[in-house]
Formats: sequence, C-alpha cells, structure tokens
Amino acid sequence: MKPKKIWSNLAVSDLARTTKFYTELGFKPNGSNKELTSFVVGKDEFVIHFFLKDILKTAIKGEIADSQHANEVIFTLSAESKSQVDDWAKEVENAGGKNISSPEEFGEGYYGFVFADPDGHRFNVFYMEGL
Repeated sequence: MKPKKIWSNLAVSDLARTTKFYTELGFKPNGSNKELTSFVVGKDEFVIHFFLKDILKTAIKGEIADSQHANEVIFTLSAESKSQVDDWAKEVENAGGKNISSPEEFGEGYYGFVFADPDGHRFNVFYMEGL
C-alpha cells in the first residue's frame, strides 16, 4: 500500500465551536461547509477534518467513540521549547479547551502536557530535547 496522503476525520457536535477553538489556537483553516470544518497543522500541513457526528457515523457505517469518555486517537504536537509548551497550555484554556495535565517533566528530556478540545479529542503536547 502506498497512499498519496493521510489525514484524520474526527466527530464533533458543534462546527462553530470547533472552528473557533482551533482558530484561537492558531491552526490554519482548510475550508468548511455545513458538514465539516478543516484545518492543516504543522510544517507538513497534516489535515484534520472535524465532521458533525451524524455525518461521520453515516460515512463509516458504524459507531463513533464517545470522545468525552474514551480516546479514539491521541495526536502529538511538538513544541520548540519548554516556554512554548507553557504558553500553549494557557492558550488551550483561553480558547475553551481543558488541560488534562499541567506542563511537567516526564522521562529524560521530555516536557509537556495533555489537553482535550471541547468535544474531548485529546492532544499530547511535548518538547523533546534534540528534536
């Protein structure tokens, strides 16, 4: 298998709230319509589509995990410094997200935290020395 591209599709309950949250975090908008809002993230411009739950459920012909109570996937965002990790933790709260953990050292050379967006999708943020 040699796909041309990979992206993610996540279920949300409120497109306007999702658009506002990720825009406030500085994610680059990638278009939207009545069924989804989309962003590109990072240097490689990884695409994350946020679909209304009913639309995504129909498309995959199956159930969607309740992201408020279970993790369907955890994305990792790399920061350039410890101070950037700290800044991002504040940005998440200011934008309406929930910090699951506070920024902290973990393992050798790692510093980071975990947050959830308003629909419960989790992101791991870390700075790793040498990366």
